[in-house]
Amino acid sequence: MGQELYLNEPASRAVFDQADEQLGFSLSRLCFEGPEESLTDTANQQLALLVTSVAAWRAMQAHDFPRPDYVAGHSLGEFSALVAAGSLDFADALALVRRRGQLMKQAGDQEPGAMAAILALDVAQVTELCAQAEATTGRPVQVANDNCPGQVVISGDQEALAEAVRLAEAAGARKVVRLPITIAAHSRLMAPAATEFAEAVEATPIRPPKVPVMANVTACPLTEPAGIRAELEAQLTASVRWTDSIKYLLGQGVDTFVEVGPGDVLLGLVKRIDRQAKRLKFELGVKGVIE
Repeated sequence: MGQELYLNEPASRAVFDQADEQLGFSLSRLCFEGPEESLTDTANQQLALLVTSVAAWRAMQAHDFPRPDYVAGHSLGEFSALVAAGSLDFADALALVRRRGQLMKQAGDQEPGAMAAILALDVAQVTELCAQAEATTGRPVQVANDNCPGQVVISGDQEALAEAVRLAEAAGARKVVRLPITIAAHSRLMAPAATEFAEAVEATPIRPPKVPVMANVTACPLTEPAGIRAELEAQLTASVRWTDSIKYLLGQGVDTFVEVGPGDVLLGLVKRIDRQAKRLKFELGVKGVIE
């Protein structure tokens, strides 16, 4: 993860080196060599995603990638987007993400939850099924991610989620995939983490972004520090409104989407939202050239 960037792009190498020094351990080695069990631990995984995404962005900047009209990040990706927009210094984003991962892991240890992806039902249907499951069990479950039409992720208490899954299957869901995770991200079970994380956000310098940043919680552009703080503080317990965010951008005339960081999952979601949108994934070759 990120090793090609590190080996071939000085700007990317500087990001990994800075992270290793600030964190006090070799995150870069964990990214490059694993073990996977340690890399996918929430506390490490969030750091790895941030660092690799920012490393890719710095390399793209070094190759004179044009300034975007908007930036958007899915869940944790908001922190990378805020760095790209100039709102957060990388060091401050790294500190925030480290705290976020620690607090989410603690919340998951204290009250384990579950998440599941539901395919072929719309978000309104899934929202109603979650409400029914909550009424039946007395425990929380909610929409965590509205990723694209026909792909909705739910999150919450294990018993309530199991009931929501049963209802979804009965309602005709084409497929339900239980995610291999015991942390109920973007649900009310993260409330203890959100309260403490808000303190870290309030203590962090945040500048007005150079380009608007799409908010996961409201699906509206963020242009001022106060709005960014409110977004980051609400994000842990609120749904990621990715479909609405992309539809907003399309409505503003955005016709080209470029994914930054590991993988191309977001481009797949954009395709499901609007097949006409141009989708680009820049890969850095061994000679450091953006393909």
